[in-house]
Amino acid sequence: MVRFLTNFPLWTLLVPFLIAAPVSQAAGYTWKKVNNGKGVEYVSLKQVQKFYKFPTLTQSGSRIEMKNKDITLKFTTGAQEVLMNNVKFIFSNPIIALRGSYHISVTDLLKVVDPILRPASIATAKAFDTVIIDPGHGGSDTGTSSRYGTEAYYNLKVARLLKAHLTKLKFKVVMTRNTDRFLTLQQRVDIANKYQNAIFISIHFNSVGRRGASRARGIETFTLSPVGVAHYGRALKSSDFRSQAGNRQDSANIALATAIHWGTRMKLKKAGMDVPDRGIRRARFSVLTKVKHPAVLLEGGFLSHPAESRLVHSPAYQKTLARSICDSIVFYRAATLEKKRK
Repeated sequence: MVRFLTNFPLWTLLVPFLIAAPVSQAAGYTWKKVNNGKGVEYVSLKQVQKFYKFPTLTQSGSRIEMKNKDITLKFTTGAQEVLMNNVKFIFSNPIIALRGSYHISVTDLLKVVDPILRPASIATAKAFDTVIIDPGHGGSDTGTSSRYGTEAYYNLKVARLLKAHLTKLKFKVVMTRNTDRFLTLQQRVDIANKYQNAIFISIHFNSVGRRGASRARGIETFTLSPVGVAHYGRALKSSDFRSQAGNRQDSANIALATAIHWGTRMKLKKAGMDVPDRGIRRARFSVLTKVKHPAVLLEGGFLSHPAESRLVHSPAYQKTLARSICDSIVFYRAATLEKKRK
């Protein structure tokens, strides 16, 4: 594993996440839980520090930092944005103060922190040889657009470039669409679920506000919301408490998303095309809810932002994005195989 990683210098900051050895299972550990009064269970950050053997836990105002020689976690009281080795995660619940100490929700501990710190503990992270690429939209559904082109076009362009990279590496690659044609969400799910030993990557580009005037920009990566967690940007519904097919891969989803999100941003930055980090987020998109494989949905930039839409239109950006997703998949698979060898 370490020998493999020396070939990928951009991953230096992520290495500790993927070589940490499990000591005991966090899910089976006896945590002292408290309720926030709204039905959400929390555990203290002091317990987290002790369990993962972090030597320091410091606080400055609303900022809390937990670190060892390899890994730094930064929390903010009352906020859901958390930095883990400067990778931004949008937690399902805010960090809160209870009974004189600071607490993290059990959901975020077990569904984000533990899989990222100890991927060798992910039981569903299986070896795979197939990558299913889903270029979003297509045909009569063009998605969003900029003055330069449509989202459906860019999704397919990047997907084809990614397929070429993966094919050279002897992956079996399945495209939900390889032309500009319309597919329903269920058709995409049905195609994906035909295969075994696979992962699923859905490629999209973003938009918000009036085209050409929006200030929103950056890359964000979505994984399926755990049971009891709402779709990003909306209130909790009763249906959110039902387990979906994709929830069997909760831990693998977040590990795959971390590799892709971090790798994409770092490779773009290295190529001189730095874009803001909008974080790894939770959502209930159909292709995440119903696909049985580890699955992520990548939003590769905002077509509604004038400068970012020009960047997305450039072949250099498209090629770098595709190459970075490929490298991230290779890296994630290496971590999975390393777990199996151990």
